[in-house]
Amino acid sequence: MFKFLKRKKQNSPETRHLITQEDPKSPLAEAYRTIRTSMHYATADDNAKIFMFTSAGPGEGKSTTIANVAVTFAQAGTKTLLIDCDLRKPVQHKIFHISNSKGLTNLLVDKRPLTEVLTLTPNDNLQVLPSGPIPPNPSELLGSRAMQNLLASLKENYDLILIDAPPTIAVTDAPVLAGAVDGIVLILLSKAVKTDLALEAKARLEQANGKIIGAILNGLEMSSQDYSYYYYYGEKES
Repeated sequence: MFKFLKRKKQNSPETRHLITQEDPKSPLAEAYRTIRTSMHYATADDNAKIFMFTSAGPGEGKSTTIANVAVTFAQAGTKTLLIDCDLRKPVQHKIFHISNSKGLTNLLVDKRPLTEVLTLTPNDNLQVLPSGPIPPNPSELLGSRAMQNLLASLKENYDLILIDAPPTIAVTDAPVLAGAVDGIVLILLSKAVKTDLALEAKARLEQANGKIIGAILNGLEMSSQDYSYYYYYGEKES
């Protein structure tokens, strides 16, 4: 079942920021915490640890959303790893103001040790694995045995792993990863994504054995207060 959260329009890529870290008492930060809570209850019985955030198309706010959700989990005491698996247009290093000279691609291609490419954040419970140098073969790397082994190893060392994946429609990267994660959150931008594209993204992920646990609707224009929002969650299938 899809889950929705409605809130003020996303910031542009140039101004995207970690509202959960910069202003944790704001209504928008609270909105991100509702996502954290709902993800917890949606998978409470599954022992799920690895979640992928993707979108139908570009510019729908997936990277900003997953970064802020990662911060909220860390703030709640969950040992969290955020992996930038968008090996085509990575942005997590920009959001967290960290270097992208080394990262995931170095682990997969050069066999660099994890400690050499991980980045710490101000919150001790959150670490970021940036994408690293952009490779010529993103889909092949993400679908490789090395990637599968890496996720299996990381799962033993973290309470939660969040994966920022590329848009689903444009490239095959997200479907390639879909079967390797425990749950998928689909990000949709209001008034930008067409219904048929959203349904196509959902179908592609499910055809790849992905389990969509919910969707977040970004960028709604609110008629009342700027940061007002509401959300609802569907019942899990029995």
